[in-house]
Amino acid sequence: MTAPATPTVPAAPSAPLTPPPEDPSRADPAPGPDFVTPVDNVFVRTHLGVPDIDPETWTLTVGGLVAHPLRLDLPALLALPREQLTAVHECFGSPFRPDTPTRAVTNIEWTGLPLAALLERALPLPAARHVRFEGADTGSFQGEDGLSYVKDLPLETARRDVFLAHGMNGAPLRARHGHPLRAVVPRMFGTNSVKWLTRVVLTEERPQHMFTTTFYTRVLPGSDTPQPVRALDVNSKILTPAVGSQLPHGDVAFRGRAWSTTEVVRLDLSVDDGPWEPATLDALGAEPTWQGFSLRRTLRPGPHTVRSRATDAAGRVQPPPGARNSVHEVRFTVG
Repeated sequence: MTAPATPTVPAAPSAPLTPPPEDPSRADPAPGPDFVTPVDNVFVRTHLGVPDIDPETWTLTVGGLVAHPLRLDLPALLALPREQLTAVHECFGSPFRPDTPTRAVTNIEWTGLPLAALLERALPLPAARHVRFEGADTGSFQGEDGLSYVKDLPLETARRDVFLAHGMNGAPLRARHGHPLRAVVPRMFGTNSVKWLTRVVLTEERPQHMFTTTFYTRVLPGSDTPQPVRALDVNSKILTPAVGSQLPHGDVAFRGRAWSTTEVVRLDLSVDDGPWEPATLDALGAEPTWQGFSLRRTLRPGPHTVRSRATDAAGRVQPPPGARNSVHEVRFTVG
């Protein structure tokens, strides 16, 4: 889902971990009006442009190593039982600059159905090991013509995690966000959530493709082998004060969001290179959303810097500057 202009970590547990009840820096989720990102504010990333799709002729096929191949048109898909999923959705960034922070992140309420519901009807064959997702967007990228956007996941991962969305925040998907259907993979970077989905193909081997094995790979700390860009990093973003803002003298309210593949269990702030101190952090609810944090401080007039650092239940901590998920920094002025 990332634009060229603008890549695994331990798997997340299937259920969120519950924070210690005695931790005073934790708070029950109390979503505010900005907990779900308005559609107009959701980022748009494409590699091959937005395709012109006629919903009257669009179909989704499920094939490959299955006993019963499927082909569904849009009315048939919309007639299936629907569910909702609210999840954090983050752009990885440019595949050419995998260590450059972007923090293009949103929290979206999706409407659709689990991929598992279709796989139950198609019946994967024993030889099936991987699932290929193909979008309707086609074109040229890095000198190669006739490409379509393709991503893949292990079959068991796709069966467990992939959600097929035809709605977004209570309305049908817009064209730029993947209408009429897109894949959504919670706890993974947006590059895995294929928009304008037309084909789901079960295979024995991983597909060799520009967007599966050439780009969107990275070498994680402690490893020397490139891995596909999938699981989210632990991360945070300060929302207020805004970068470069000028605030009146008095208390300053710091607010932001933190997210990961699993629950963020601690969020620390550092003001003006001072010691890290815990902010109040919302506990993760039942869905893979982001978590709010807040802290109030009285600051003297003048320029200031605040940094945020998240720690998740897997023990991962946001690193210093130099990594794509490095601590977030905001500079502002008081008085």
